[in-house]
Amino acid sequence: MPVNFALAAINIISFLLMAWDKHCARNELRRIRESTLWIAALCFGAPGETLGMFAFHHKTRHMQFRWGLPALAAIEIAILILIVIKK
Repeated sequence: MPVNFALAAINIISFLLMAWDKHCARNELRRIRESTLWIAALCFGAPGETLGMFAFHHKTRHMQFRWGLPALAAIEIAILILIVIKK
């Protein structure tokens, strides 16, 4: 149960990071560093961040995000499926 909660939390946070960065971009506020977005994605938050990217049409012109985030999300989901199958 705690692992499920942690995965849900990091994905919600990652989704909200994309929403906040889009808000900051539109309103000329201080932006979230791309490295921060990638760190959140690497902590198994890539699925949430990918959803946020497409939901808010944010970072979709950056090829590293457009292709890298969905690829990382697929890898993370595959890892989680393998972990569940092994149990």
